[in-house]
Amino acid sequence: MKRILITGGFGYIGGRLAQHLTSVAVAQPVLGSRRPSSPPDWLPTASVVETRWQSAEALLEICKGVDAIVHLAGMNAQDCNADPVRAVEVNGVATARLLQAAVAAGVRRFVHVSTAHVYGSPLSGSISERTPTASLHPYATSHRAGEDVVRFIHERGDIEGIVIRVSNSFGAPAHQHANCWMLLVNDLCRQAVSAGQMTLRSSGTQRRDFVTLTDLCGAVTHLLSIEAHLLGDGLYNVGGAWAPTIIEMAERVATCCQRVLGYTPQITRPEVQVEDASYPLDFRLDKLLATGFKLMRGVDSEIIRALEFCLALHGQRRAR
Repeated sequence: MKRILITGGFGYIGGRLAQHLTSVAVAQPVLGSRRPSSPPDWLPTASVVETRWQSAEALLEICKGVDAIVHLAGMNAQDCNADPVRAVEVNGVATARLLQAAVAAGVRRFVHVSTAHVYGSPLSGSISERTPTASLHPYATSHRAGEDVVRFIHERGDIEGIVIRVSNSFGAPAHQHANCWMLLVNDLCRQAVSAGQMTLRSSGTQRRDFVTLTDLCGAVTHLLSIEAHLLGDGLYNVGGAWAPTIIEMAERVATCCQRVLGYTPQITRPEVQVEDASYPLDFRLDKLLATGFKLMRGVDSEIIRALEFCLALHGQRRAR
C-alpha cells in the first residue's frame, strides 16, 4: 500500500483526508505534526512524524519512503492578515523547502492544497484556471508563492506537482480540536446546536461556491491516483459546482436542523443594503471533471454530519 505524507495531518482537512484514504484503502497515511505525537484516537492506524520546517535534513528524512505528499500545513487568512511576513515564510518558503526535500527523496507526486481566494474576493463571474489571480491579501499571495514553486518544479519534470484551488469547504472535522469553526456552514451548525438560533454577520445576499469535505477528500484522492499523463499542467479548481447565496445556505442548514435537532432555528441577519448586490458566480471544474472525477455533492448529508458532531460536542439546547 502507498504511503502518503499529509502535512497538517491533524488539521481540519488533513484529518478527514487521512480518514478517507484509510477507509477506501488507497494509502497508509503518515500524519505530519509540528510536535511529537502518538497516533490519534480518531485514526490509530496512522503513522505520525514531526515536521521541523527549518531543518532541511529533517524534512528529507520524513520524505524518505513516501510515495506522495499532500501539503496542507499553512497559516489561515486571519493569521496571514496579522503577520504578512510570516505568511510568506509559512505558505511560500516552507512549501519550497518541503518540495526540495521531496524531490531529493524521490517522492513521485506532490499535491499542494491552495485556495480559490487567489482569484480575488469576493469571487464573481465565471472563474476557471485561466482566470488571472488578482487578490493582494497576504493569505492569497503567500499561497500563490507556494503554488508557483510547485508548478515550476512540475514543469521542469522533477516531480508530478499538483496545485488545487479550493473554494469554501464545509463538514464535520475528524476531531474536536480542528480549527474550522470560522467557516460559514460549520459556524452555523454550531450556533444552531449551542444557541438554538443562527446569526449571520452580513445580509446574506453574497454568493459562494461550497464544496463538501467529502467531495474535497474525494478529489484529492482521485488526483493522487490518476495516471501522470492526465495531469497536464497540474492546476485544478476544486469546488462544489454550485453557488447559493449565504442566506440560502443558512436556510438549508435550518432545514437539516429540523431533521437532526427536532426544531428549525431562527435566522437573524442585518438588513439588506443597496450595495449588497448578489453577483453571479460560476466556479468552473471542467479540468478536474475531464480527468474522470465525479462530484457526489451530498450537501444535506454533510450538513447533518456536522450537526451531529456539534450535538455530540456541545449538547442540545432546545429552541424556545
